[in-house]
Amino acid sequence: MKFSISREDILKPLQLATGTVERRHTLPILSNVLLDISDGVLSLTGTDLEVELIASVELVQASNDGKITVPAKKLFDICKGLSDAALIEFTLESDKLRIRSGRSKYSLSTLPAKDFPNLEEWQSEINFAIKQNDLKRMIDNTSFSMANQDVRYYLNGLSLETSENQIRCVTTDGHRLALTRIALDDEKLEESQVIIPRKGVTEISRLIEDSEDNVYISIGSNHIRLSSSGFTFTSKLVDGRFPDYRRVLPKGGDKEIVSDKSYLKQAFTRAAILSNEKFRGVRLNLSSGELTITATNPEQEVAEEVVEVNYQGDELEIGFNVAYIIDVLNALESDEVKITLGDSNSSALIEDNLDDRSVYVVMPMRL
Repeated sequence: MKFSISREDILKPLQLATGTVERRHTLPILSNVLLDISDGVLSLTGTDLEVELIASVELVQASNDGKITVPAKKLFDICKGLSDAALIEFTLESDKLRIRSGRSKYSLSTLPAKDFPNLEEWQSEINFAIKQNDLKRMIDNTSFSMANQDVRYYLNGLSLETSENQIRCVTTDGHRLALTRIALDDEKLEESQVIIPRKGVTEISRLIEDSEDNVYISIGSNHIRLSSSGFTFTSKLVDGRFPDYRRVLPKGGDKEIVSDKSYLKQAFTRAAILSNEKFRGVRLNLSSGELTITATNPEQEVAEEVVEVNYQGDELEIGFNVAYIIDVLNALESDEVKITLGDSNSSALIEDNLDDRSVYVVMPMRL
């Protein structure tokens, strides 16, 4: 096995593959990246047995086919540390991978490619294409509501649903919920619901770009795969049933507040400074044309923000986790936000005032 490649060409695919590799693992080979040369194409594969990423790059210069695994982090750091215009030569000699660029020489230990684990073969049941920027927006608008290491393991991920021509992404940690949807032109999808684990969601968000290029998605009974011109990413799915979120979407709220999103976010951010660091609660007092936000903490410090809002109706006092509210305001894309409330024990429904593709639910707090 022997090949040459510029630093510029290998760095990005190597970075993508290395991102899935676990540095501390009981199996040493899982700290390695698989280098596979076939028909003038170099494929780099990283896996942690839950997710797998294959990044490919065409080799301009002649090469000898072969495959081997080498320590991922060390290889990436070596390539990254070389000069921008460097040409890097790789040669496999017995059990060492020799790396040479100009007057720099390195020798890396290897492990046999035959011992490198592959995710088992599986059949896709649903296939569709979506623009990368649309998928990125959907993930960015919902991923912050995923649970983290919750004993209800099915909450530690993102629910991806398909039906007719619609795709929906839903996340919840039991205290808040985020839902966004998109309609695909000329698609007729079977009805399905799968849960992508937290690491899979994080990797997908890292891989896809804010571009109009398509990414192709294949869903099987236990796996999901995303493919584009530069990578193939596969993740196992969470084996569980996502809760019926439709039951927790508030209905019948009669208090509708419309406000400038930026103005409201700044007020909540300032009030949060003096909120209880553990519980993060703020009290909202709603009256005609006005919303008062109050935060206190164990040191008996007080923050009060009065915000002009578009509201006419009964007065209401209710408490919320201020961090949850700020997360939602960060995710919303339009300049105006609409908040629908019922009573002091009902969840808030928050959405863009002019766009109903994304909705957010935040449960109240007792203060």
